[in-house]
Amino acid sequence: MRGADYAELKAFVAVVERSSFARAAEHLGLSPSALSQTIRQLEARLGLRLLNRTTRSVAPTEAGARLHQRIAPLMEEMASAVAETSAAAGQAQGTLRINTLGIAARQLIAPRLARFRQSHPGVVLDIVVDDQLTDIVAGRFDAGIRVGARLEQDMLAVRLTPDLPMAVVASPDYLARHGTPQLPADLPAHACITWRLQDDGRRYRWEFAKRGKRLEVAVDGPLVTNDAALGLAAALQGLGLLYAFERAQVDEALADGRLVQVLADWSITRPGLYLYYANRRHPQPALSAFIDCLLDRDLPARGSGTRQPRP
Repeated sequence: MRGADYAELKAFVAVVERSSFARAAEHLGLSPSALSQTIRQLEARLGLRLLNRTTRSVAPTEAGARLHQRIAPLMEEMASAVAETSAAAGQAQGTLRINTLGIAARQLIAPRLARFRQSHPGVVLDIVVDDQLTDIVAGRFDAGIRVGARLEQDMLAVRLTPDLPMAVVASPDYLARHGTPQLPADLPAHACITWRLQDDGRRYRWEFAKRGKRLEVAVDGPLVTNDAALGLAAALQGLGLLYAFERAQVDEALADGRLVQVLADWSITRPGLYLYYANRRHPQPALSAFIDCLLDRDLPARGSGTRQPRP
């Protein structure tokens, strides 16, 4: 295969997997016009239209879908082989595609980006923040990050965080104006900031447990959202009670008195975050390095100049 042929096929796969010329061009380090010209050259060489283009979307034709199905695994295998060869020389390389929940992107990945880049300059991180249950194999992701209860089957999983304690919180101003709920049954009388579940569009029913008794409560209020930062802002501004999933920012607000926890004796613990990947014999070197970074296994042990041992 000539170098130009490979470049054309690589460009085609990038467009199909990102459903966008702009995103594919950014990934490949090309201009959208150069990428479009490359695809036209491939279609002209094969004598087939491979992509249906509109002003808003790009999708493979029937012929394009068949071509992608055949060549995408081969290109992935070649990339893995190159990455493993580079790793044998002491360097992880290649593009690492991760599909992750927003909470993991904010709390685990974002604070470690600079450190990972410094340690592994040959790795390009392609992070897709997605709070739906995306099939990482069909989406050609190297790994995903989800809560433990929502892991895909037939995957290898690595725990990233302990189980997550939930908390119902509100601003002191809201509680002064509307009173403090004493039981979950009091919640329908309160303004509540409600969560929209992205996988099926339903509103989340708040979960509670006490002395072996579990219950769910349907709540209502002035705001429905799927964005944690927006929900927290609403609670801080006194719009209502919030069922908090992201404890890091909430704990800061609890510590300085901007929020108050209620119904603490009814709070539950939800499964922690896990990184998971397809059940292969060995993860690629870039993924192993990424896992080490998320778990801080790449940091020196306290009080010594040696690396922390792997658990």
